[in-house]
Amino acid sequence: MGRTLPRGIYTPLPTFFQDGSEELDLEAFKKHVQFTAGAGTFPVISGTMGEAPHLSGPERTALIIAGREALDEINLTSVPIVAGIGATSTRESIQLAKDAATAGADFAIAIPPGYYAEALIADTAAIKSFFVDIAEASPIPVMMYNFPGVTGGIDMDSDLIIDIAKSAPNICGVKLTCAAVGKLTRITAVVNDPTFELKYPRKTSTAPFLVIDGFIDFLLPSMASGASGAITGLANFAPRTCVKLWELCLAVPGSRSFAEAQKVQNLIANADGVAIKIGIAGMKMLLKNMFGYGKNPRRPLLPMSSMKGDLVLAKPVIKELIAFEMSLAGAAK
Repeated sequence: MGRTLPRGIYTPLPTFFQDGSEELDLEAFKKHVQFTAGAGTFPVISGTMGEAPHLSGPERTALIIAGREALDEINLTSVPIVAGIGATSTRESIQLAKDAATAGADFAIAIPPGYYAEALIADTAAIKSFFVDIAEASPIPVMMYNFPGVTGGIDMDSDLIIDIAKSAPNICGVKLTCAAVGKLTRITAVVNDPTFELKYPRKTSTAPFLVIDGFIDFLLPSMASGASGAITGLANFAPRTCVKLWELCLAVPGSRSFAEAQKVQNLIANADGVAIKIGIAGMKMLLKNMFGYGKNPRRPLLPMSSMKGDLVLAKPVIKELIAFEMSLAGAAK
């Protein structure tokens, strides 16, 4: 099935582990895929939130297979899977892309390797080659992922991202986890222009070049600049609210829906400020308290204490967001 890379809200899924053994908990993972996708978001597997650096190749494959099964079980057969293929070498990333495609992923997302960040920053041609080489060898379209916080400070500027997009027709977009609205605007000004597709057509018609936020706390202004959605950890426990914001952001400025978008954006921005600070361990503790999944990251990351987890849930903005999420879930029944 040729699934389309959609505009909208994507959920970077955590990887859940069995207590003690740290083996994959695929049952919990499938339940969470169905919860988030059932609310209208699209799954991203083995990304930063999924602790990709802590996963083996076979484990990544197992998660993709389980994710596809989970979607198909609830008749979401048209929902695509985006799989993380980030690795420390081009060679391994290419193999992960091939494995992901075989396992059922529709699109891949690759992050620059940060181990030799200083050398890559000094010669951005190496960064360009990393993405171009992967895209040329990958059987599925590849999205770029810019996240300086986890790549030793590698921060691709708009010129480099646009250059890679022009050079690699199998590149289907970029995720910007750098909170740079100016960079996003410069990129969208080029790739959203109708002449871009004419001059630099994508290899796959179902994979247009999308510019995706890595944060949802400024989705409203970024969509005004041409963004195509967000990949946000907040969607792990408030997916309907994130989708609601996306839908409201599509409204005409000045309309009643647009005014509501501003209110929901404010709520989400404040809640996302908390979610960003608690990290993977905090997100897992929050999901443990809400859904009963395993709270432990894979070592050397340590779990958040129950006391800290209770404090997170007790924060007024988190309580307000959860209450709003529950009201949307109730209205959908």
